[in-house]
Amino acid sequence: MSDDSRPSPAQARTAAVIPAAGRGVRLGPGAPKALRALGGTPMLIHAVRAMAASRAVSLVVVVAPPDGAAEVKSMLDAHALPERTDFLVVPGGASRQESVRRGLDALPPGHDIVLVHDAARPLVPVDTVDAVIEAVREGAPAVVPALPLADTVKEVEPAAAPGEAEPVVATPVRARLRAVQTPQGFDRATLVRAHETVTGDVTDDASMVEQLGLTVVTVPGHEEAFKVTRPLDLILAEAVLARRRMNDGF
Repeated sequence: MSDDSRPSPAQARTAAVIPAAGRGVRLGPGAPKALRALGGTPMLIHAVRAMAASRAVSLVVVVAPPDGAAEVKSMLDAHALPERTDFLVVPGGASRQESVRRGLDALPPGHDIVLVHDAARPLVPVDTVDAVIEAVREGAPAVVPALPLADTVKEVEPAAAPGEAEPVVATPVRARLRAVQTPQGFDRATLVRAHETVTGDVTDDASMVEQLGLTVVTVPGHEEAFKVTRPLDLILAEAVLARRRMNDGF
């Protein structure tokens, strides 16, 4: 009989790490992006609720701005959150990668599936969250929700100065391309190893697992899991939230 005491993937508990330490400069001056209001409630709270909406998620770790952990903790305490889910706030680092690592370091034993979710994706549906978790439970070391691209994509030679024309280098086959969203889901040990091994700058955690030589798989994403980055995104998010409230009565 094996002496491995870890639960099977189907029994593994799930934790979500939400890095929320960024300033969000493209939304303009003011509060950090994650703390901006959406429908009268901070985007971060919407993102936390989106993770906690999954019954599989038993812990949400919020990685706050380095000097804002107390403020974020007070914010969480001030809003209604599911009682069946535990919440933890830790200070972040100078980069997203460092912030995720600090969130991982704060996880107690027993959570062998980890979701990493952008605080700036406040409206991801619970079905998407559950689909990511299920794919990890089925044995994938890393899972990302993804959508086919609506636009043709061009690879260009970047201009030396803003505003200059950029020559097209290639046109990738659109059918092979996907726009990746969050939450991204991982076997915890795999994600920890990726953060211990990959030191270069990355844009998402799945690419770190790719650098380990492991296969990352996709599940269908959702159009409402878009990232709120620019002022127009915030207008769209307000419209989606207003429609949800009208339909759901909350």
